[in-house]
Amino acid sequence: MIFRSKAPLRIGLAGGGTDVSPYSDLYGGAILNTTISLYAWAHLRILDEPEIRLRAADRKESETYPALSNLPLTGKLDLLKGVINRVSRDYGIPVPGFELTTNVDAPAGSGLGTSSTLVVAVLGAFTEMLGLPLGEYDIASLAYDIERKDLQLAGGKQDQYAATFGGVNFMEFYKDDKVIVNPLRIKPEYLNELENNLLLFYTDSTRESSNIIREQQKNVTESDPRSLAAMDQLKEQSRMMKEALLQGRLDEIGEILNFGFQQKRLMARNISNSRIEEIYEAALDAGATGGKISGAGGGGFMIFYCPGTTRYSVIDALARFGGRVRDYSFYPYGLTSWSV
Repeated sequence: MIFRSKAPLRIGLAGGGTDVSPYSDLYGGAILNTTISLYAWAHLRILDEPEIRLRAADRKESETYPALSNLPLTGKLDLLKGVINRVSRDYGIPVPGFELTTNVDAPAGSGLGTSSTLVVAVLGAFTEMLGLPLGEYDIASLAYDIERKDLQLAGGKQDQYAATFGGVNFMEFYKDDKVIVNPLRIKPEYLNELENNLLLFYTDSTRESSNIIREQQKNVTESDPRSLAAMDQLKEQSRMMKEALLQGRLDEIGEILNFGFQQKRLMARNISNSRIEEIYEAALDAGATGGKISGAGGGGFMIFYCPGTTRYSVIDALARFGGRVRDYSFYPYGLTSWSV
């Protein structure tokens, strides 16, 4: 029998970075995001042999271990090992051995929440196999604990909750890891127009987000006034975006994105760079009214709001940068698991 799961990647529309501690603990954070039709996949097959076989199909990496109680963290496939170690410790894995195969539809470090979404997908496969009584908040919180506490990876909280819940959500973050997910009931015609006008562009570069996030955390700890003011404005941006979407004021989306782009650059160094700035200006010159860097910044995906039919001129303008436009659609569901 094979136990499968998939969890959607996400586009952050507003408030990015305010979900990261200590800012969210001290001041409260708010983010608006939506899941899209790109996924992290996990496939879990029970073996008769006392082995644990790990394979990341997209990364062309694999490892095999005896059925150990605790897999060594070596820097290779550690996200998978972290989930296995936590599930084994908290719930037990009563099978002789298993094979875990994963795949992610976007590169690691591209700003769509790939790492956290992969952890959620792997948790989903184990939840299906073991029949664990875990709800959405339980799985998202457990995924966050595995990444941030067990594996000591820097990052925020939004990705785990987006992947688990799915859809368009306004999320609030508070101290003691309290998270409130507010699903937004946006009219279909508004969502269709937003989907048509939001262009997803891969810059053909990835980045290590942890260094950017650690500097952001340091700026909060040291009460850097410029960084704190930028985060306050990004939190306000998420509320502006929520109201615009709910009320169908889509002509304001580009301006709200552009406002956030200006603030995001003030949070930490290396969020933007000369190439990102050049891409951004080229998109605006071609008709986009705003955009943003997806995720922590530094590379990966960018999104642009292209009203009317300007998406086509923007696509033409971005062609010279060597990246590529990625087709997608909004995906209204979160983590899904099943067995065959």
